[in-house]
Amino acid sequence: MASQPVSAMPANAEAPSEEERLRAELYGFLAALLAAPPTQQTIDQAAALSGDGSELGQGIQSLARIAASLNDKAVEREFNALFIGLGRGELLPYASFYLTGFLNEKPLANLRGHMDQLGIARDPNVKDPEDHIASLCDMMAGLIMGRFGAQLPVADQEAFFNSHLATWAGHFFTDLEGAEGSVFYAPVGKIGRAFMEIEIEAFRMETKE
Repeated sequence: MASQPVSAMPANAEAPSEEERLRAELYGFLAALLAAPPTQQTIDQAAALSGDGSELGQGIQSLARIAASLNDKAVEREFNALFIGLGRGELLPYASFYLTGFLNEKPLANLRGHMDQLGIARDPNVKDPEDHIASLCDMMAGLIMGRFGAQLPVADQEAFFNSHLATWAGHFFTDLEGAEGSVFYAPVGKIGRAFMEIEIEAFRMETKE
């Protein structure tokens, strides 16, 4: 991940709701799968998941089925081919690239400014720019759970999401789902795409209320 809290969560902070906790867990799960090759323990956890008949649930079912047939070495090879490769991988999971065609552009500068406002510091141990999809998912999880200070109100979560994820994350997850090298990561793409659609609609409904 590419983010650390500047300050701890206040002792008197209100506990997140069950819905908020589940959202944060899904963001955190996506972040873990996209930040680095998953460990065998994480793959085994994915294999134990179950989903309903929704598109998101179907993606979770597919991931569980595929995870049960693979080991960490196979998934690591897939991860490297997709995201690292010889020079570059099949996909570049950065907001700047998806929005401008280049790395380290204005979307990254805008994100860094927003991070400063919210009290989020870059993790010095992470080399990837902060606009990596895994870092952004990790930040959303932290903002929902209050990991960077007070739990962020829904309106402020929406502002962060709309500024740094809504404009491109769905396209990335669609590309991941259909990438030539995607096996384990094809259902990860489906899960991410469906989740982004759910978040966009949920924030839209919240704004209308």
